[in-house]
Amino acid sequence: MTSTAPVAYGDAHPLQRTPWARYRHALWLLTTRDLKVRYSTSALGYVWSVLDPLLMAGIYYFVFTIVFQRLSGTEPYIVFLLSALLPWMWFNGAVSDSTRAFLKDAKLVRSTMIPRTIWVNRIVLAKGIEFLLAIPVLALFAIVFRATVSWELVLFPLGIALQALLTVAVCLIVAPLVVFFRDLERAVKLILRFLFYASPIVYGVSNLPADLRPWAAFNPLSGIFSLYRAGFFPGELDWFSVAVSTGMSLVLLALGLWVFRSCERQVLKEI
Repeated sequence: MTSTAPVAYGDAHPLQRTPWARYRHALWLLTTRDLKVRYSTSALGYVWSVLDPLLMAGIYYFVFTIVFQRLSGTEPYIVFLLSALLPWMWFNGAVSDSTRAFLKDAKLVRSTMIPRTIWVNRIVLAKGIEFLLAIPVLALFAIVFRATVSWELVLFPLGIALQALLTVAVCLIVAPLVVFFRDLERAVKLILRFLFYASPIVYGVSNLPADLRPWAAFNPLSGIFSLYRAGFFPGELDWFSVAVSTGMSLVLLALGLWVFRSCERQVLKEI
């Protein structure tokens, strides 16, 4: 007798899936491929995803706790630092890698029929997974240094969602434009370096001079970092900054999609 049982979603033939399901499947395959290639050739593997931010955190911890007077309202400082530094590494890594999103796999981009936004989103997703894998390190330091935890810790996932939105938006703008303006790759690195010090990472918005604090809200990363820090430092939470970050992220996403769609055909010719 022939079985008439329905086919499970996971066993369905790729062509039988909905376009969105196929998109997710291709996105996940490309993302896991990137992660496997990155870690398969490394002896330390996962350790490298946290070693860089830990080294940077160690340097800034020494500077701001040993050399200079500690910033007020940031104890334990290592937790204060990592709660913004780890998500910064996600944003910085994704935007930096997006400058070669099309150039690195030019043949695949031209020959495959999958939506080209996947070549950007896979970078954001891969870096986001590395960020998630680094969260236990933040939790460990919070336990060791006895950081106070408040109910605002439930806002952490909101910070992740908002940062993913912002990061995708910026990468959708950067990736196609670099194909036409190769010098933009170096310019992006300089801009990211400036943005690191212009964002509340090694300091908090409350540590800024009073006349600069309102302007800090118009850096979309300020509101996002305040969501990450709120669970340990409730005074850092600024809903005005969060609202501005959300609005700017949505505007940038709309701009990114427009830029990407406008440039897509010409990008395929250039690469």
